[in-house]
Amino acid sequence: MNVIVARMAAAPRGTRLSLWGLAVGVLGLVVQWIADPGKFYPFPPGIVVIAVCGVLVLCTVRRWWAPVFSVLIALWIVLGGWAAGQLVPNLVSGDMGTVAGTVVMSLGLMFAAVTGTVAMAGVRHARAR
Repeated sequence: MNVIVARMAAAPRGTRLSLWGLAVGVLGLVVQWIADPGKFYPFPPGIVVIAVCGVLVLCTVRRWWAPVFSVLIALWIVLGGWAAGQLVPNLVSGDMGTVAGTVVMSLGLMFAAVTGTVAMAGVRHARAR
């Protein structure tokens, strides 16, 4: 646990924000899981995928492109889920837990995508000077 805290402390602000966005995305999946456990037997695989991407960000934290893993997973889940027709049914579900979890997950992941992109662009721009 101390290694994770040390890596987070060493990360640039934008990278840390993208990791927090991933954490909020996981929280949204947990809310969905609690609302409809049968939908995610035995548990939502997205939690593991997002966690692995977060670990990849932490492992590469000293590189300017480290947040790319946050950006890619966030866009894959949100845009891919929308394109595959899986996101909208969750948003209009009769189960308020599913709706709330989907909203929290989507907002957290989009936050991760935006902050990760801004972090990479900012570092890249600063290096170009």
